[in-house]
Amino acid sequence: MAPQRNTGAGAEAELPEYAGHYRLESRLGSGGMGVVHLARSTSGMKVAVKVVHAQFARDPEFRGRFRQEVAAARRVSGAFTAPVVDADPEAERPWMATLFIPGSTLSEQVKRNGPLNSGELRRLMAGLAEALRDIHRVGVVHRDLKPSNVLLAEDGPKVIDFGISRPKDSELRTETGKLIGTPPFMAPEQFRRPREVGPAADIFALGSVMVHAATGRGPFDSDSPYVVAYQVVHDEPDLTGVPANLAPLVVRCLAKEPEDRPTPDELMRELRSVAASYDTQAFIPEQRTEAADGRGSACPAGPAEGAAEGAAGRPVGKPVGGQEPAGASGPAEGPERPAPSRGKARGRRVALVAATLALAVGGTLAAAQLFGATPSPGEARPRTTTAAFDAWEAGSVSGAQTVPQCSYGAGKLLCAQSGVVFALDPADGRLAWKHSVADALPGGPPVLAGELVQPPSDQDRTLEALDPDTGKAGWRRDMPAHSGVRTAGGTLLFSAADGTVTAVDGASGRTKWSHGFAGQGVPYFVSFAGDPLAYTTTATDSGTTQVTAVDPATGKVRWRARLQGTLQAVGSHAGAVFLLPTDRGSGDTDAVVRYDPAARSERRVALPVARQAPAAGTHGDVVYLMSTGGALEAIDTAAGKRLWSLETAVSRGSDPVYADGHVYVSAADGRLLAVDARTGRLLGQTKPRLGTRSDRVASTLPRPVPVDGRVYAAAPDGTVFAVDGRDPSGW
Repeated sequence: MAPQRNTGAGAEAELPEYAGHYRLESRLGSGGMGVVHLARSTSGMKVAVKVVHAQFARDPEFRGRFRQEVAAARRVSGAFTAPVVDADPEAERPWMATLFIPGSTLSEQVKRNGPLNSGELRRLMAGLAEALRDIHRVGVVHRDLKPSNVLLAEDGPKVIDFGISRPKDSELRTETGKLIGTPPFMAPEQFRRPREVGPAADIFALGSVMVHAATGRGPFDSDSPYVVAYQVVHDEPDLTGVPANLAPLVVRCLAKEPEDRPTPDELMRELRSVAASYDTQAFIPEQRTEAADGRGSACPAGPAEGAAEGAAGRPVGKPVGGQEPAGASGPAEGPERPAPSRGKARGRRVALVAATLALAVGGTLAAAQLFGATPSPGEARPRTTTAAFDAWEAGSVSGAQTVPQCSYGAGKLLCAQSGVVFALDPADGRLAWKHSVADALPGGPPVLAGELVQPPSDQDRTLEALDPDTGKAGWRRDMPAHSGVRTAGGTLLFSAADGTVTAVDGASGRTKWSHGFAGQGVPYFVSFAGDPLAYTTTATDSGTTQVTAVDPATGKVRWRARLQGTLQAVGSHAGAVFLLPTDRGSGDTDAVVRYDPAARSERRVALPVARQAPAAGTHGDVVYLMSTGGALEAIDTAAGKRLWSLETAVSRGSDPVYADGHVYVSAADGRLLAVDARTGRLLGQTKPRLGTRSDRVASTLPRPVPVDGRVYAAAPDGTVFAVDGRDPSGW
């Protein structure tokens, strides 16, 4: 069969016949990054295959973005997205196949049939809130939510096209001077500080999408993207035409500051109160059918950016039966429009007043729930679990619902949270001291080095060490711009953008040494308890990784090794180093690597099932892996086999930590899990501690801290708590 023809010039004028083993049948859409085809697998299953344009296939940066798109789409549940079926980012023309879902995009629906009515808008907003909650809970930020990326399927809206999304902990950074997104649906921070874009940017985009669905235009409208950008950052949104019962929620979504926007969970709670007869019936969108020539009539489940609009058809978005249930539409049917007697400005003022009232009521309720559920900041609340130990929990010291990061040292629990470093008494959780720091969101816990507390300092150029007894500064010094601080024993290691590493003595603040390392680029060091060396890994274009072991006290290289694959060091024992390989295409890990530098021997222990983005912890020769999706498993690198595997039902977990025959993991919802290290049996778990901002995503989950039979953990509601590690069944 000859390849299918397409309009266009150059390499895109003739379409390939296959992508992998998927036969391409017709083109469904085309955009700036690629072409989307309707295709079938060998068994006949319909899929939507996105094939990137030839010119981008030659761009290494684009290939990196495409690999990230595949990884991000795979991390998200198929309940709210088009599930990824297969992908090959390393092909000559990279491609990704997703399940083909009948339905048209929100952009097509509004263009063809006009704005949605009140009931449809409520269901759309609830569906998108659910989708964003699912996306954010696995640590992904979409960053390009817009009407053409919302598919109206039978069971509710699907969010598609993760082309510019990225995990919060991704190493792929936005380049200086580049704006990535679609201006009418971008948040102010995407223009002002694109490197700091978080989940709240998707909430802003949701508000813009809702205005488009209700009116056919955006809240900031202009033919010039530059004017739109100015309006997004400085002007109030135009909500004329948005139903009055939804306008307050939309206003909150479009708040200029990220912290002022609601979370998806808050949106869903408030949408249920919009009308007593809240309707959860699904959209019944137009079914995509194949025309006589076999070509699809609408966009695919995973369209390229700017995909072509579908053909006209019958109206979509109607509930089952084609009529709105009685009472389901709120005050009025159709695209309700407020009646501003003095133009748009007054309409906006009315919406803003309503939003203020909603915020006042919501804030009062949230405060009541918060202070009824957790202790006051720094105040511990005992909870008796056994006669031998009184468990406790302490409320947020900073006052914010962000997860603290903690470690143990100098007889205290040392923690960092939202601009503050503090110490708690491990016996009862009472606040010993707190100290303000510049970093808003610490990337890790404070640590003890040189008998002084070293606050995390991944962004601030002023470094200071604190007295562990009082929290007062012991020494301070300014550092040049750096990409982060890593602690190895009593030494602090700073990596600058030019590859220079500076070692600072933790006790005095004096420089020990400063130089670069050949072939390492910008080194990112890791160190492990009981190991005097620090390790850095650098992946090469040839598909290998150079592993370098450095003495942090002197800066001398102790050994180097070049190993196959893209590897990351996760632990060490008795001179051997444990590493995890990551597939550059899928982001999966399919083995654990043990390297013995003394014998120059390498052993790879294959995993029975490849795992997505596993967190790792070690004890002796055993490596524990906690994978995205909930699998916790133990791999004996000496014996070369998996000891056990447990499905925990945890979407994301921290690095596993071993102590006293147990493996402990903190979950994204604030639970602490205990597992028998010998059998892999779940022994106990604490209650969730999500707080009122339940879908805020922490980029790094806190490691549990086991000390002398007790286990200390932290949660997204801002609490730090302690339980008896000897009796997990009593948690």
